[in-house]
Amino acid sequence: MTLDKADLENFPVAPFFLPAAWRTDLMAVYGFARLVDDAGDGDLADPAGTARQLDVAAPAPGRPAAGAPAGPPGAAETAFRLALLDGLERDLDRVFEAALDPAADRPRHPLMRALVPLVGRHALTPEPFRRLIEANRVDQTTARYPGYQDLTDYCRLSADPVGRLVLSIAGVSTPERIALSDAICTALQIVEHLQDVAEDLARGRIYLPAEDLARFGVTEADLAAPSAGPAVRELVAFEADRARTLLDRGAPLVGTVRGRLRLLLAGFTAGGYAALAAVEAAGYDVLAQQAKPDKRRLAAKAAAIFAKGR
Repeated sequence: MTLDKADLENFPVAPFFLPAAWRTDLMAVYGFARLVDDAGDGDLADPAGTARQLDVAAPAPGRPAAGAPAGPPGAAETAFRLALLDGLERDLDRVFEAALDPAADRPRHPLMRALVPLVGRHALTPEPFRRLIEANRVDQTTARYPGYQDLTDYCRLSADPVGRLVLSIAGVSTPERIALSDAICTALQIVEHLQDVAEDLARGRIYLPAEDLARFGVTEADLAAPSAGPAVRELVAFEADRARTLLDRGAPLVGTVRGRLRLLLAGFTAGGYAALAAVEAAGYDVLAQQAKPDKRRLAAKAAAIFAKGR
C-alpha cells in the first residue's frame, strides 16, 4: 500500500507525539507525494486501477508487470506515466475546487480526496503540489544532470515543496523559515540520491552531477559495478559533504519553533544526518548495499538537535 511506505523513509513522517489532526494532515501530504512518485517511477500497485480512477487510458500492451525488475522505461511506458501525472494534476484541480465549493466534483482518487479538508483548513495553494507533479514529469524526460546547480534546481521541485507544506500546516511559514527549510529538504533529497545510486541507475537515471563524475574520473560503468571502487567512494564522500553543508545551513530552523513542531523538525533534520552517517559507515560504498540510518543514532541526533535548536 502507498501509505505503508512511510516506514521506509529516513525520517519520521507523522510521529506519534504530534496532535492527531497534524498526523492526519501530514499523512495526507505524504500520501499525495508518494502517489505522485509511484506514478512517475512506475511503482503503483495497481496502475490499471489508478488509470481508471483518473480517467486515463489503460496501460499499453507490453507494459512491465507489477513486481518486474526495474529498468529504463520504453516510449509507451513513459507516455503512460506522463498521462497518469496529467490525470493526477486534473484531480488536484478538483481538490482545490472542492475545498472552495462543497458542491463541486470530488477528486477521484482516495488519496487526493484526503487533501480536501487539509487545503481548506490551512488555506494551502496549489503551487507546492504542482511542483511535486512537475518533478516527476522531469524524471520522464531528464535522466542526467550536467552540474550541481541543475540538480538543486530539480530538488526545488522534488523536495522543497514538502517542507513548505509542513510549515504551512503548522502555521509558521515565513520567508526566513522557508529558506532554511529548503536547505534541509534539498539536503535530504541529495542524501536519498546517494543511498539510491544503484536503484536509480537500474531505472536509467543518474542524480550525480556529470561534472562531478568527470572530476573524479567516474564512469557510468563504475556505477554499475557490484561495489564501489576508490573513485566512486571519493565522489560519494564529496557529495555527502555538500549535503551535510546544506543540513548545517538549514538546521537553525529547529530553533525558530517550539514544542512538538520543534521535535518534528529535529527528527527530519536528524534523519538526514543519520543517513549521512550510514553512508560514511559503509565506507561510501553505496553500490554494494543501500546504507540505512540506525534508528538509535537517529533518535540520539534528534534529541541533540532539539536541545540545541540546530
